[in-house]
Amino acid sequence: MQALLKFSRAVDWLSSGIGKLSMWLILATTLISAGNAVVRKAFNTSSNALLEVQWYLFAAVFMLGAGYCLLKNAHVRIDFIASRLSARTRNWIDIVGILVVLFPFCWICIDLGWPLFVRAWESGEMSQSAGGLVRWPAYGLIPLGFALLMLQGVSELIKRVAFLRGQGPDALSHDNEPSEEEKLAAAMAAQLEADAKNTIPSPKAG
Repeated sequence: MQALLKFSRAVDWLSSGIGKLSMWLILATTLISAGNAVVRKAFNTSSNALLEVQWYLFAAVFMLGAGYCLLKNAHVRIDFIASRLSARTRNWIDIVGILVVLFPFCWICIDLGWPLFVRAWESGEMSQSAGGLVRWPAYGLIPLGFALLMLQGVSELIKRVAFLRGQGPDALSHDNEPSEEEKLAAAMAAQLEADAKNTIPSPKAG
């Protein structure tokens, strides 16, 4: 089990890195979109390649970030039911969901998406828009994204089993705690509020 937990930590590290990369892709998408809008309004011109880059990056954020979402338990749960269940019951539900729903769904999507990628790669399929991009990077995101999600599912399965065997913490016990991003945002808001109070002059004593 210790070897499996070590593998799980390696997968978590990979998903965290890809998740942080996806955050930068959101920034890149925003900047490109804003640039396209400015150029179109100011110079009455546009680039189909840059327009397609927007949705390539947008697709990359969702496909590559799915594993990170699973790692952070950020997917939708029925909280008012889950909160009433014991920790062992919640972990057993996750195990069944991973084995019965997540793994088959990921495998089906990989099986359907891989041929699309291969055909586009071999044929050099291009966008039908003038000046558009090759299609294989977009198609490749489908099997890659679901493979990464499935890999993170393996990590989550290992952690659930380890908890039930008393060999690891409950990975679901922090669902209601704020994320690192939320903690940072709260700290920044508190600092801004403190700075605002410090800049308000105190009333002079009469």
